[in-house]
Amino acid sequence: MRNAVSEIMSTNLEKMDIAENAQAVAKKMNDKGISSILVVDKNKSSEEPVGIVTERDLVNRVCAAGTNARETGIKDIMSSPIATVESQATIETAADLMLSNNTRHLLVVDEQTRMPVGIIAPSDLNKYLRANIDMDEVNARILRAIKAEEMSES
Repeated sequence: MRNAVSEIMSTNLEKMDIAENAQAVAKKMNDKGISSILVVDKNKSSEEPVGIVTERDLVNRVCAAGTNARETGIKDIMSSPIATVESQATIETAADLMLSNNTRHLLVVDEQTRMPVGIIAPSDLNKYLRANIDMDEVNARILRAIKAEEMSES
């Protein structure tokens, strides 16, 4: 399907066990150059994610809160449940979900198995927009709006 989430999603899904601490998450995110990590509970038979830790979670729940990253568990900072979108959903649907859920990361799941197959972050949407936006049309709209505003002021 053209314009599907599967076309722009990142398939690099990094996971960490819920028993880890915030410092380990931050280090792994930094080492891998990623903005989120899925949280799994290795004590359960399933590797299904139970939460997600993002850069925003680290900033708001560790740094800004003044807590010790070594003493703060992942379970204390992760977001749960995780907002999801199906891989064949449109990119517009994904953007709407991100806005309506006030989230910056969507877990992409397979339609049949519901298992994670990717993740969408703002950087994925930015790349898509840069590749597909008609800047001449955007600039023309801006100029028309400015002209209309100037005419209404006179």
